[in-house]
Amino acid sequence: MKPNRKHWNQIFQETADEKLGWYENDPAETIRLLNQVPDWKNSTLFLSGAGTSVLIDVLLDAGAKLVLNDISQPALDHVRERMGEQAAAIEWVCQDIALPLGNTIPPIDVWIDRAVLHFLTEEDDIQGYFNNVLSKVKVGGHALFAEYPPHGAAQCAGLELHRYSVDELSERLGSGFALVDHFDHTHINPTGAPRPYVYALFARIA
Repeated sequence: MKPNRKHWNQIFQETADEKLGWYENDPAETIRLLNQVPDWKNSTLFLSGAGTSVLIDVLLDAGAKLVLNDISQPALDHVRERMGEQAAAIEWVCQDIALPLGNTIPPIDVWIDRAVLHFLTEEDDIQGYFNNVLSKVKVGGHALFAEYPPHGAAQCAGLELHRYSVDELSERLGSGFALVDHFDHTHINPTGAPRPYVYALFARIA
């Protein structure tokens, strides 16, 4: 289905962060891959579908420059309030990530997507997403994904998913990206249910 702003606004307005199915209090797996990116702490990082993730706090505290995207303004407003004075250092982009990003978005060193891409299920939306990755991630930059794999849950947040293998991520990124590392990880959601993820890091080589 098409991205639905009303659906996501309702989720972020009515559900406490720690009750969200994708909530994690320690983004260690993302940092594990980021640590393979040279000098990421002094880089510009784009968080696709950032939501209210604590990953934002960790990256900002490390010194990185952040561009935060989400379709939900309430989610971004929540983060802005949480960040306090630090919010002024963040670039905020409230839009459907399947639509073209504007020219005001700076060249990106690291594109980070944790559990967002798999919510796009229509081919034109998926292609629009990857067009953004290709247009914004600089040569020498990286793209980091954490998505539900083919054997993972078919739904999340009441929505059908398009689940990803590393091979499909590689194919959609194209020959200009090279796989750096990948691994499987099982996230235990707030209800105690296991949710398999595939994590993958790609370097842009052309």
